[in-house]
Amino acid sequence: MTSATIAGADWLREPGLQALLGVLNADGEEARIAGGAVRNALLGQTVTDIDIATTTPPDETTRRAKAAGFKVVPTGYEHGTVTVVAKGKPYEVTTLRADVETDGRRARVVFGRDWRSDAERRDFTINALYAEADGRVVDLVGGLDDLDTHTLRFIGNAETRIREDYLRILRFFRFFAWYGSGRPDAEGLKACARLKEGLSRLSAERVWGELRKLLSAPDPSRALLWMRTTNALTMVLPESEKWGIDTIHPLMAAEQGLSWPPDPMLRLAAILPPDVTRLEALAARLRLSKAEAASIVAWAQAPLPDRALSEADFVKLLYRNSPEGIDKRLRLALATARARAPEDDKALAEAAGFQRLLDILERWKRPVLPIKGKDLVASGHAPGEELGALLAELEQAWIDSGFKMTREELLKKAERSFPPSRGEGGPAR
Repeated sequence: MTSATIAGADWLREPGLQALLGVLNADGEEARIAGGAVRNALLGQTVTDIDIATTTPPDETTRRAKAAGFKVVPTGYEHGTVTVVAKGKPYEVTTLRADVETDGRRARVVFGRDWRSDAERRDFTINALYAEADGRVVDLVGGLDDLDTHTLRFIGNAETRIREDYLRILRFFRFFAWYGSGRPDAEGLKACARLKEGLSRLSAERVWGELRKLLSAPDPSRALLWMRTTNALTMVLPESEKWGIDTIHPLMAAEQGLSWPPDPMLRLAAILPPDVTRLEALAARLRLSKAEAASIVAWAQAPLPDRALSEADFVKLLYRNSPEGIDKRLRLALATARARAPEDDKALAEAAGFQRLLDILERWKRPVLPIKGKDLVASGHAPGEELGALLAELEQAWIDSGFKMTREELLKKAERSFPPSRGEGGPAR
């Protein structure tokens, strides 16, 4: 592929974008769509963020955009980036740049007008594509050919690119998971292995941000395998070192065969030991969100139900434990059983049993205890520890009944088991 166009992309024809490109392209200046939007449009994939590269310095970009009636937000002014809101949609506009100093995490840049220099400072060839306002693609580093062959390749010397920003090691595997095929580029792979210690210099937020995106790919299994081979996975997820990633492969097969939606937290669980203490430490180290931390810890705490468990007993188990955690347990167990099933009849039965429980879980709705502490107080029971114990006993009786006991039945049981106090101040009987 030596020439290409994205003229057919609907988003390219949006009036706000075309108006912005028009004002930035006036009077001898140039502006082009840059990076991921061009790449994804060529692949027929969804485009979410649209970035623009321009020869205008940020002050001039701001002046032109405001003169055209657009809102401007200086989101990264020192690096030449402003966000322009045109017709209600944000576009990140960045002046052409060249790095003059890097420390493996951040760079000091100078603004320029050379499109090739701007392209050559980027990470991968497929991310350094530009498109004119009419959709014509400009390729200065061989990105079109690499996109055609699904090759992920660093621009120029791989080690040089990585030393500029060690996050590019994780980005190499992340983009390989999304866009690569076959074996990763050999030079890139060797450079990642040699420089993996640089990952320790990165912030937790940047590391987890890349891992989450990698684990969200249609199939991250090959990328994780190569990360393990280079020991880059051990650097960022030491918990996986002695546990292994063997479960990720049958999980991918189950996802594809059973039409499960991609779940990065389930995929993370597939390569980690279910050790609550270690996973709580991991969540703190990588600064997972509260929801993410709760998800992975719930999985570690949840029991794996016996595949032959009756529905009545299974719903009791769901009530007493995290349904999300049990869901992950069942999915991983089902995936590994399905992988063994072609050679093992027992595994086939296991898979059927786990699928049955998953079907129950998917239609289960958590029942609500029909009695509360205030109901017991209203019937004459004094607040305190004894009331809490009584409520817990009633809840267990309700669970044992298959969640069928009514509020009235529970109040009668409370009166029989623990008659309310009739002391001074108690309600008359």
